Amino acid sequence: MLFRSAGYRYHDFVVYYLLTMISRALSSMPGLASGIARDIRDGTIKKYLIQPIDMLEFLLAYRLAHKLVYYVVALGPFALVFYFCRGFFSGWPEPQVMAAYLGSLAMAFLLGFFLEATIGMIGFWFLEVSSLLFVYMLFSFFFSGHMFPVDMLPGIWGDLVRMLPLQYLAYFPSAVFLGKVTGAELARGLWVQLGWVVFFFVASRLAFRFGVRRYSGFGG
Repeated sequence: MLFRSAGYRYHDFVVYYLLTMISRALSSMPGLASGIARDIRDGTIKKYLIQPIDMLEFLLAYRLAHKLVYYVVALGPFALVFYFCRGFFSGWPEPQVMAAYLGSLAMAFLLGFFLEATIGMIGFWFLEVSSLLFVYMLFSFFFSGHMFPVDMLPGIWGDLVRMLPLQYLAYFPSAVFLGKVTGAELARGLWVQLGWVVFFFVASRLAFRFGVRRYSGFGG
C-alpha cells in the first residue's frame, strides 16, 4: 500500500491544506531561479558586479517586500476562507507550539529563497536551466507536502522523502501547527530546517563567487 492514513481525519486534511496554502505562499519563489539565469545569460548581472549592490541581499530584500505586500493584499481573502472553515479547527496550539510554527514559516521562506537562488546560479555553467527548474518544481510539488502530507508515505519511501529539504517548504510548518511533530522530534526538526537554510545560504554564496570568476561580459 503506497499511502497510509497516518492519523489524519477528514477535518485534519482540510486544516492541513489550508495551512499548506500559507506555507507555500511564503516558501515559493516564482521566477527567482529563472530570473537569475536570464540575467546571467543576457548580461544584466553586470550591474551587480560594477555597483556596490550585493545581488543576493538585493533579491532577498525584494522578495521579502513582495511577500509582505502579498500578505497585506491577501489578508482579507485568507481571513474569509479561514473564517468559513473555522469549524474544522480544534483550537489554537499552545504558545510554544505557535512560536515554533511561526519560526518554521520564517525558515521556510529563507529555505525557498536560497534553494532557488542556488539553482539559478547554475546558469553560470549552463545557460539554460529551465529543464532543471521544471524537474525541481515537479519534485517540490510532490515531496514538499503540497499535494499530500509526506508522513503518509510508509517505510523506505517516507524515510527517503523526509531526508530531502523539500518537506520543510510546506509539510513541516503545517505538521507543527497540527501537533504531528512534538517534543524532541519538533526540536530536532527545527534544527534540521535551520541546517538546510544555512547549507543553501552557503551554497548560493559559493555558487555566485565561483560563477563570477568564469563569467565574461562584453559591451557597454
